[in-house]
Amino acid sequence: MNKLAGILFLVLVTLGCQNRKPAIRIPVAEVGRKILYYDQIPQMITSDLSGPDSAAMVQNYINRWAKHELLLMRAEANLSQNARDEIAEQIEETRANLLIYQYQRQLMQERMDTIISEADLEKYYANNENRFSLMSNIAKALLIKIPSSTPNISRIRYLARSNDQKDMQELERLLYNVAERFDDFNENWISVDRLLVELPYENIGNEENFLRRNFYETTDSSSVYMIAIKDYRLRSSLAPYEYVKEDIRRAIMNLRRFEFIQSLENGIYNNALKEKYFKVY
Repeated sequence: MNKLAGILFLVLVTLGCQNRKPAIRIPVAEVGRKILYYDQIPQMITSDLSGPDSAAMVQNYINRWAKHELLLMRAEANLSQNARDEIAEQIEETRANLLIYQYQRQLMQERMDTIISEADLEKYYANNENRFSLMSNIAKALLIKIPSSTPNISRIRYLARSNDQKDMQELERLLYNVAERFDDFNENWISVDRLLVELPYENIGNEENFLRRNFYETTDSSSVYMIAIKDYRLRSSLAPYEYVKEDIRRAIMNLRRFEFIQSLENGIYNNALKEKYFKVY
């Protein structure tokens, strides 16, 4: 540790002189012909060399590095030639795949149409309705949770059932300072499972009957829970467009990527045949 403390002191001196002289790489450990330099140690470890734990953290990093390098040296010295050849093939295949992936990605960013219009989304939905069958019951709903002592609960119950905009505004005023939860989920479709987790532990029975009731109320020891169902769709029916809109967007983008890559590969292949750069014997 005394040697490490000397290295850290040298580092501090060197850092203090960087504005006057070119930076010097400071070796901190060596395994065989492999050298670990101070600037290779992660900055999060060396950010405060004056801290009480900095030397220990640096020493731990050096120890981990040394164990890794020693194990690597042992593996390189003892692996069979077949194993080495297999690793070399895997490395080359991985390198090739990474190069191809990055090239495709670069061309897609430069040339591929990434703008998806509302018309594109609606057309895809209309042409692929069989793909959008609901896997669960969904609803548009209003959730209210209020203390049991809240005044005008009967009025709140009446307003929650209403679809009139003025009634909704009055409901918001009544609940503004008292509601523990008042949520219309941004008027989005949500799964019934997502809705039911907001209720205290209680078996609602059949989900379809629950949805058809349009309004549900229950209590626990301190609160009243109300759920007003504004609209619903049942499992196995066609999913609403708004519910699957983002799925459609991803599907269109994935299809465009696939078609772009296919076109790119075919173009390169056909050009190689034309230029006699590629032959089949």
